[in-house]
Amino acid sequence: MFTRHFLGTAVLALAASGALAAQDHITIGMALEPPNLDPTGGAAAAIDEVVYANIFEGLTRFAPDGAIVPGLAESWDVSGEGAVYTFHLRDGVSFHDGSKMDGEDVVFSLERARTEDSTNAQKALFAGIETVELVDPLTVKVTLANPDGAFPFKMAWGDAVILAPETAEQAATAPVGTGPFAFDNWTQGDSVDIARYDGYWGAAPALASATFKFISDPNAAFAAMMAGDVDAFPNFPAPETLMQFEANPMFKVIVGSTEGETILSINNKSGPLADVKVRKAIAHAINRQEIIDGAMHGYGTPIGTHFAPHNPDYLDLTGQSAYDPAMAKRLLEEAGQADLKLRLALPPPAYARRGGEIVAAQLRKVGVQTEISNLEWAQWLEQVFKGKDFDLTIVSHTEPADINIYARPDYYFQYDNPEFQALMVELEKTAEPARRTEILHAAQKMIADDYVNGYLFQLAKTGVANSKIEGLWENAPTQANDLTGVRWID
Repeated sequence: MFTRHFLGTAVLALAASGALAAQDHITIGMALEPPNLDPTGGAAAAIDEVVYANIFEGLTRFAPDGAIVPGLAESWDVSGEGAVYTFHLRDGVSFHDGSKMDGEDVVFSLERARTEDSTNAQKALFAGIETVELVDPLTVKVTLANPDGAFPFKMAWGDAVILAPETAEQAATAPVGTGPFAFDNWTQGDSVDIARYDGYWGAAPALASATFKFISDPNAAFAAMMAGDVDAFPNFPAPETLMQFEANPMFKVIVGSTEGETILSINNKSGPLADVKVRKAIAHAINRQEIIDGAMHGYGTPIGTHFAPHNPDYLDLTGQSAYDPAMAKRLLEEAGQADLKLRLALPPPAYARRGGEIVAAQLRKVGVQTEISNLEWAQWLEQVFKGKDFDLTIVSHTEPADINIYARPDYYFQYDNPEFQALMVELEKTAEPARRTEILHAAQKMIADDYVNGYLFQLAKTGVANSKIEGLWENAPTQANDLTGVRWID
């Protein structure tokens, strides 16, 4: 376990006044506590928000602008018409326990992720792999079943980080990675501490340590920022207070985009919801702008399918499910569901709890009654995501370019369309950009036509930070609080 070291009584006195402590330690606010700290064994975005690029690293990684850049692989070659990737690993990389990281760890991690009994939440990332071979200690060759130009992108996900076989089983509670920060301590229900790893292979971060503080209540988050108990809240849960921070020179407001498609998820196999007419009625009962204004205070971009508007392959389909309560009522009558009653399960984020109340009111106007259940995050993961025991829920899918989840019939909203699955298989095999765009447009249109879910808005990244902090990500190309470039300025 790694602990912070202090420099004596004089320094402690100055630190108490904020004179020195702020120079190399930061406290980051987060609305949700991760259920565990293993990004290869859990679906919660909060896991990556703590560990991605801080504790764990992959062969490649996302840069702040979304570009895919080298990670533990300093370079890679592509052969076999795009089906063979040879990764050249960095020399001199060690895990936080001092053991050497080499090709054997890469082979172990990729094989572990793609085994039949793997608990990886994104096993589809590894489905195209046929073989993983150790060429030499610093060279690994991955052969795919088909050419895949997106393979470096897939290896940048938090689900594809590299672990050592000796410590992989403890990653959930005491992770050992190769990143610039090592795990220090986890106070359940409160915070996670990390500390700078002196043996890091790359440039040392400016921060000596960091604390991720979990504050789910928006009012408490506001109070913590104002009191200085939290230095930055990259995904601030109380957007209605941002104007107060903007007017205060002690703070800066950082507004950007995320990969978070916020959707009214529909259980496609739950009784009347199996009928596309019912799902279409629900979609037309939803007033997106009212939800954005009421739950997010205007922050958010309306979407009509599961795709980020900032992506060059985005297709604007919002008109296809435009707010039309009269149509919604008519469709419900045609489906014989004029008195429909549904369960609406809401996880803790403010966008879900506040948005859920607005959605319930909108559905009530077209004759759909909802029974709201407010679930804690672990309960939501167990009941909704794993157990599929729900009718409706609201959640932001923050994984990048993840429309391929609709090709998984066992995914929690249980959409099973062989035509869509075939599209994703074709996308996997296609490297030509224009054809990939055509396929992605067809995929977006198909799930919109099937009204798989109610597509609400792209989650904005609304952050607040002490004005003397720089280097926090403005946009979120993946779910991360990357602290490698963060520092305090005078």
